Amino acid sequence: MRQLRSFFLCLLAAVALAAAGCATAPTGVYDQANAGRPHPGAMLKSLSVDRAVEDRILALDPAHISDNDVRETLARGPAPRIILLHGGVYPVHLLMVSFGKFLSRMGYPEAKLRDPLTGEWSYSPYETTERMTGIIAWHYEHDGMRPLIVGHSQGGLVAVKVLKQLAGQNGDSIPVWNPFLGADERTTITDPLSGREQPVVGLSVAYASAVGAGGLALLLPNQWDNLATLRKIPDTVEEFTGFFIGVDLIAWSFPGNPLDTRYESTGKAMVRNVTLPATYNHVTVPVTQDLPNDPQVREWLNAYLPNTDVDASALPPEAQAHVMWAADVWYSIKKHWCLEAQRLIRARRAAG
Repeated sequence: MRQLRSFFLCLLAAVALAAAGCATAPTGVYDQANAGRPHPGAMLKSLSVDRAVEDRILALDPAHISDNDVRETLARGPAPRIILLHGGVYPVHLLMVSFGKFLSRMGYPEAKLRDPLTGEWSYSPYETTERMTGIIAWHYEHDGMRPLIVGHSQGGLVAVKVLKQLAGQNGDSIPVWNPFLGADERTTITDPLSGREQPVVGLSVAYASAVGAGGLALLLPNQWDNLATLRKIPDTVEEFTGFFIGVDLIAWSFPGNPLDTRYESTGKAMVRNVTLPATYNHVTVPVTQDLPNDPQVREWLNAYLPNTDVDASALPPEAQAHVMWAADVWYSIKKHWCLEAQRLIRARRAAG
């Protein structure tokens, strides 16, 4: 009965999103004529940010970013690409549109959320991990900021696979993937900060997360190579958060299941495991686009701090079913948005 209800809710959400129009024209963030390998130092020279804004960004505390900090400071500077990976069963893929709109309404630049060619909000879990890693490398080369990855359901499995691909677990050579032209012949990029040639294998992302990754999706052939190291996180991400729902029959997460292991670092990557309330719904966790519209909920979201006792019981009932996951991911996105912007600004100033 619960799973039928989940599917029904998912279908309603998908219909609503489709009616609103999910795909748009390409966002035009990048100059397609200059989408190839940049010259050393070109990315730093092309960065155009007001000096006063740079100073304010450098003065921010990444662990405590307010709503005003986002609107008045971070949003006026550079932002890293966010790769959203949706689930694989139709029409679940439309639900990550809702989360993309949530991030945009919280202040994240919409152009850094959508595919620069198609305008889509998220990527399919049936894309090859080689293509996804190549896309990540291209965005780092052109943005000067390491991308962030957020995966839901089967998309969470792909997020982990991408990290392992970057670590060279499936080969020591990965082609760069130009979003406008497709696969490139080269397997290296020009590091935008140092100007040195850098293989795609060995690159890292700033942040990645997965919610509801596992269970039934592991029965699919495209996930069989993920079984042995499903919860092993390599050093190709600075910080990783794995989200589990207290009782999630779709992801096989429930008390007493010996197969439902936690994520762990295989090296120096910072790895967190977060258990969401058992009342959360595997399918509809990403349905968050309306949360920022309520001032009370928005204030709660921006005040959230991980690893602390938080109470969402005073929030509207419809918010309580999504707000813990949304708040934790939003906190990490703000943090690494700030860190990546500061890293880029310092590199530009060091280069003169």
